[in-house]
Amino acid sequence: MFKQITVLAAGLLVNLFAAAALWAAPTVELTTNLGKITLTLYPDKAPKTVEMFLYNAKHGFYESTIFHRVIDGFMIQGGGFNKAMEEKKVLTPALQNEAANGLVNKRGSIAMARTPDPHSARVQFFINLKDNDFLNHRNTSDPRAWGYAVFGEVSAGMDVVDKIAKEPTGNVGYYENVPTTPVVIQSVKILSEK
Repeated sequence: MFKQITVLAAGLLVNLFAAAALWAAPTVELTTNLGKITLTLYPDKAPKTVEMFLYNAKHGFYESTIFHRVIDGFMIQGGGFNKAMEEKKVLTPALQNEAANGLVNKRGSIAMARTPDPHSARVQFFINLKDNDFLNHRNTSDPRAWGYAVFGEVSAGMDVVDKIAKEPTGNVGYYENVPTTPVVIQSVKILSEK
């Protein structure tokens, strides 16, 4: 009987530490015209990425941007364009790629979008709709294998993410997979920073 209590107590202790770590992680709420999405960020794994995301959130950069690239069964991408599909002027520097942090592009994770240059991420992000292993870090000597830096995950509102994924899309100029009715990030609220 003593062993069972010890094991139970140890398990409870581990769960309390995990809960405390999760509680201590920064959380951000995105309010869209289709509902709210809460993100839990991991500064211990992607410190510069989280710092820049929070900086942009605090300074209102993401407000009135849209999810401009939506591919059901893959991901939803946003954070850089307004409803007229005009790219917002970015004032923050490109980030050193933090994809080698052990986090993976699984369903519900949030990662930084970038160009083929592995160190070009700035403000745009995407939320994975499924496990996208091919986006994970594999090798730093090959620019094609750097991966996409995961820096958090959806902790509430995955139903809203899935709703966004089902929006009809089309082309706007040379941009593909653009929702025909804009999905707008109306506000971004930092619920906790530490």
